[in-house]
Amino acid sequence: MTESETSLTPRVEAATATYPDAYRSDVADVHHGRAVPDPYRWLEESSDERTTLWSADQRALTEAEREAWTTRDAFAEQVARLLGAGAVSPPYWRNARRFITRREPGQQFAVLYVIEADGTERVLIDPMALDPSGLTTLDSWQPSKEGDRLAYQLSEGGTEESVVYVMDVATTDVIDGPIDRCRFSPIAWLIGGNAFYYVRRVAPEFLPEPERNFHRRVYLHRVGSTPDEDIEVFGAGMTMTNYYGVSVSRDGRWLQVSSSEGTEPRNDLWVADLVDSAPATPAFVLVQGDVDAQTSLTFARDGRVFVSTDRDAPMGRLAVTMPGSWGADDWTDLIAEDPEAVLDAAAILDGDAMAEDQLLVVRTRHGVSELAVHRADDGAFIRSIDLPGVGTLAGPIEHIDGGPLAWFVYTDHTTVPQIYQFDGRTGELSHFASPPGTVDVPRVHSRLSTYESKDGTIVRMFIVSPTEEPDAPRPTVLYGYGGFGIPMSPGYSAAILAWVAAGGVWAIANLRGGGEEGEEWHRDGMLGNKQNVFDDFHAAAEFLVAEGWTTARQLGIYGGSNGGLLVGAAMTQRPELFNAVVCVAPLLDMIRYTTSELGPTWTVEYGDPEVAEEFGWLIDYSPYHRVVEGTDYPATMIAVFDNDTRTDPMHGRKMCAALQHATSGTRPILIRAEGDVGHGARSMSKSVEESADTLAFLARWTGLS
Repeated sequence: MTESETSLTPRVEAATATYPDAYRSDVADVHHGRAVPDPYRWLEESSDERTTLWSADQRALTEAEREAWTTRDAFAEQVARLLGAGAVSPPYWRNARRFITRREPGQQFAVLYVIEADGTERVLIDPMALDPSGLTTLDSWQPSKEGDRLAYQLSEGGTEESVVYVMDVATTDVIDGPIDRCRFSPIAWLIGGNAFYYVRRVAPEFLPEPERNFHRRVYLHRVGSTPDEDIEVFGAGMTMTNYYGVSVSRDGRWLQVSSSEGTEPRNDLWVADLVDSAPATPAFVLVQGDVDAQTSLTFARDGRVFVSTDRDAPMGRLAVTMPGSWGADDWTDLIAEDPEAVLDAAAILDGDAMAEDQLLVVRTRHGVSELAVHRADDGAFIRSIDLPGVGTLAGPIEHIDGGPLAWFVYTDHTTVPQIYQFDGRTGELSHFASPPGTVDVPRVHSRLSTYESKDGTIVRMFIVSPTEEPDAPRPTVLYGYGGFGIPMSPGYSAAILAWVAAGGVWAIANLRGGGEEGEEWHRDGMLGNKQNVFDDFHAAAEFLVAEGWTTARQLGIYGGSNGGLLVGAAMTQRPELFNAVVCVAPLLDMIRYTTSELGPTWTVEYGDPEVAEEFGWLIDYSPYHRVVEGTDYPATMIAVFDNDTRTDPMHGRKMCAALQHATSGTRPILIRAEGDVGHGARSMSKSVEESADTLAFLARWTGLS
């Protein structure tokens, strides 16, 4: 990298901004003998009059900067056009009924439909019909095993605080609910559709204020009864930050409950036989406890139990056992671990029309999906299935009653998600359904490159560009996540395509902390290894410059949630590497992240500041605490959402004030605050507006015209 390429002189000059006054207090906490200043503690309180006034001034500042975003309208139009195909889901079968979601071109949200045996299609839930303001989202839904009833969950204003209702599918009448405090709750129906298990938080009046987001329990609910009558079957006396998974086998016999402390990459697992014990008093048997692995069970129609696990296999394996033989010593491998490909999922294809039962196996190799067929009796490989391109599969989805068919979603960087069907009788993978509209996708090139990180680790990165090879340095966006074992796989993105169609380059780095290379890859980027993630990201930026894709003055970085932490760390550790930063819904104060919202559930990923060693990890990279006065920071836009109940907007407010105070340069430090939305789902128009602002800001400060 040459001196000119690392120059702090911005590509686009701007007058020195006059930032709103932000009082710097002398507040400091002492952690393990070390004083930790927190001058903007007052910005944690959204209702504080000072915060309200400061936020209003910040909105005016951002609006003034928006006037210089000459590409915004064009990006809004292009993103909306590239989203114009709409969307469609795979079919979810219950007897002869199919349930699907579909978003028509121009619709704000996908609509849930049922398709009867004769092909008649009916609307079950249209979020815009429920709430024309567009502030109500359908968070999840689950038909009963017979398909005659539907449990569904709604939340308002982006809070993700789901409320459960039950619908009679034939009449669409709501016959049960609301049941509140059901955020992230699975629904596990019993045979007959008269009862289900679900997860609900303990009533707030029984808990101290700081614990009211936690203390989940598994309950049995009988349709038509009040929530107060529900029977608690699991979770009492366990860790307050536990999340629970619950499912009932398709024959209704086996209840499975999984427990994980927060987002930890391991679980304890229990099963109960609902023939030998009553649903209200299930007799649980421990399958896996206090083991550093993730495991789940699938109950096959032939009586066997399939065990999906990364126990002693960080890339994943599929084993088999029999009911009652639950211990790991009784598991026999069917699909052994592949040292270079992550085992994602497997579906059982069976039925009278099949010559032999088969397993349809999905793996991810270096971020790219693969599909193969194996024998179900011994796991022997039969053959690979060619996919439509180099992309990503979601699924497989089986018929609840089994059979020879399975369905997938396929996408890549230039393909709107499509539905494919695999037929085990013929071995054919065929196109099943497309989104209802069409879109003219711009011609772009996608490649998977490798580069070396600071410690010599080989990291992979997808580069989407107008040309196959770098022809000249171009305005470039580097995106990353690097956490919670979540992979960054190829997928259709209107924002990426709009940027590349305008002449830019978009790169997605598969950083440690993600799931692209299995569980060890995840653990190499969590807890005390978190700095590896940032080093991988810095090395990605240096690679893009060295290979001629861009220069430091033309490079912007972008990340959201855990990715917001990533770009916050990057800009405070290596501000000279980038000219623009977009930091969305971030964690940035890593010493106080556990004091709000879901923060306590993430100590298993990041560490706990109350523990001396872990405090040391966190303070070393906490972006808010690494802001240094007199540094020429990149142009920065921090986006926060008022109803975000995962990452508190206080992180963005405090970081914005700290950067505005510290920066010595002329590039702007902005905060984009949005109301009536949260961390996750939102209407299509709000998504387009956010993308247009993000792309226009990045274009302004990387020189994309």
